[in-house]
Amino acid sequence: MRRRLIILPCLLAGLTLFSQAEETRPPNFILIFADDLGYADLGCFGAKDFETPNLDRMAKEGAKLTNFYVPASVCSASRAALLTGCYPDRVGITGVLFPTRAKDDQPAGPGTTGLNPDEITIAETLKTKDYATACIGKWHLGDDTAFLPTKQGFDEYFGIPYSNDMGWWRGKPKDFKKDFPPIPLLEDESIIETNPDQRYLTRRYTERAVQFIRQHREDPFFLYLPHTMPHVPLFVSEPFSGSADYGLYGDVIEELDWSMGVILNAIAEAGLDENTWVIFTSDNGPWLSMGAHGGHADPLRDGKFTRFEGGHRVPCVMRWPGHIPPGLVLDDIVSTIDFLPTFAGLAGASLPEDRKIDGMDVWPYLSGRVASSPRDTFFYSPWVVRSSKWKLMMPGKYKEIYPAPEKSTNGMVDYSHPQLYNLASDPGETTSLHQESKYAELIKTMSKLCTDYQEALKTEARPVGHVMPPAD
Repeated sequence: MRRRLIILPCLLAGLTLFSQAEETRPPNFILIFADDLGYADLGCFGAKDFETPNLDRMAKEGAKLTNFYVPASVCSASRAALLTGCYPDRVGITGVLFPTRAKDDQPAGPGTTGLNPDEITIAETLKTKDYATACIGKWHLGDDTAFLPTKQGFDEYFGIPYSNDMGWWRGKPKDFKKDFPPIPLLEDESIIETNPDQRYLTRRYTERAVQFIRQHREDPFFLYLPHTMPHVPLFVSEPFSGSADYGLYGDVIEELDWSMGVILNAIAEAGLDENTWVIFTSDNGPWLSMGAHGGHADPLRDGKFTRFEGGHRVPCVMRWPGHIPPGLVLDDIVSTIDFLPTFAGLAGASLPEDRKIDGMDVWPYLSGRVASSPRDTFFYSPWVVRSSKWKLMMPGKYKEIYPAPEKSTNGMVDYSHPQLYNLASDPGETTSLHQESKYAELIKTMSKLCTDYQEALKTEARPVGHVMPPAD
């Protein structure tokens, strides 16, 4: 295996507590989102046959989060939650958005649904404190102009508006998804290429990210970098082709790790190490049905599309020298919805008062000041909840992907009884404890958490964004 370790300057090991008054300017935030990366797909989380030295180094010099969650196990809903600090059901995006499919002989056009422009995103929150903001990569919250990043608080955008399998690409079968348009590469709101060579997307995103960091070294900035990879179909540039013993998926992850190293270098060269919080995580768990192209979630159960741990619990590493203690391992619950209020607190920005925000300010926990996360409860959906070490799935139909269930309808399994798991002793969700009478009261209490949340959504849920389709 060819190793690509990137050597960075030595960093100060000492920790200083963050105080807004002590800083000459608010901190920078760099938030990097991989696509379909599994819990076990980083070296520091147990990856095998491919290496992630730069991401592992982030964990050594910062924090590794072992119970980090996304509120959805699919792309669009997860991204909506991340940017708004709200559960997907609250903002009306609970599934995957698609470009409008062509009808008859008419060309395909943009989708008519997206993140409501009335929602307030991380970018819009930070803009109130004069942050420069950029989104570079896969958006997937609506491809109509009304829903693009530039309408959601980002000064600039460069990337593709949805998943890389939702259209035409180089080498695809001629009869595959003819009703989808060619994949557009956007600069702000304009298409600058169609069917970009996906082998170079990771590299191009990285170059743009470095350019943005250099341009705004004197300004507080928020860089959101949602990578296209490792979503299937997988592509990798030539220097990384064949680099991993694992195969193409490993090659792709090693190139993502290279990208992380380049960005860390750019931060150091700009003299921004101690003023920049960098986070790397994934939008959901691995697409296990893709086999060797689908990643790993060991020791968790199942993956993408499901309500099991492998779909929602993802790897997360973060680094901020002088503010996050090196080698910190955080085992309490934290979620992507916590980033908005946490960033806002550090930037001195106010949260909106006219709507419910589900996220919490978790900075005291992430910085090592307190031993426990303020988040004790997490909803995977209105019917699935975690409270402390316990997870409850209310009776109903649930998707299962891997291993394929014996008795199912289109992958859906109907559970007539609640499923109760002790995630501290059984992270793989192998044994439900619902039949043990001593847990009856616990099941009742956790079921009420779900029903209360369902009831609250009746008045607190906000509408998804819609635009009128073009006239025929």
